[in-house]
Amino acid sequence: MGWHFEDLPAGRTFRTLGRTVTESDLVAYINSLGLTEVLFTDAQFREDAKIPGRIVPAMLAHGLIEGLLIHAVMQHTALALLEVDVKVHSPVFVGDTIHGEVEVLESRRSRSKPDRGVVRSRVRILRQDGTVAITYTPLRMVKCRSATA
Repeated sequence: MGWHFEDLPAGRTFRTLGRTVTESDLVAYINSLGLTEVLFTDAQFREDAKIPGRIVPAMLAHGLIEGLLIHAVMQHTALALLEVDVKVHSPVFVGDTIHGEVEVLESRRSRSKPDRGVVRSRVRILRQDGTVAITYTPLRMVKCRSATA
């Protein structure tokens, strides 16, 4: 179902499907995590701060793209998220359609477990107008098809 280590050489690029962020996504996310700060819950605060729409937490947008990646390339093959660096460049709002553009930066066999590989990629989350909202670089452990190189 998912892509194995051998399918993810350095230099490979691909794009996820798009996903429109809904009001329900925002409400479920902020309520389940207790992120009920005024930035996300108070329309008057947003108006006074001149925020032009219903802003969503950056990690909600990140999570939506991770979900798309899981269904597209990681089901049954991703074993662990080892680290991730995240940079937020611009906001995502309810109603935006986002997608991820992925580039594999590093791909190597695990030194201690020959049936696993370590893959670092750069994921750019873009809004429908092409604006880069978030970039992140996850390092993941991924199953190999075989234990030999």
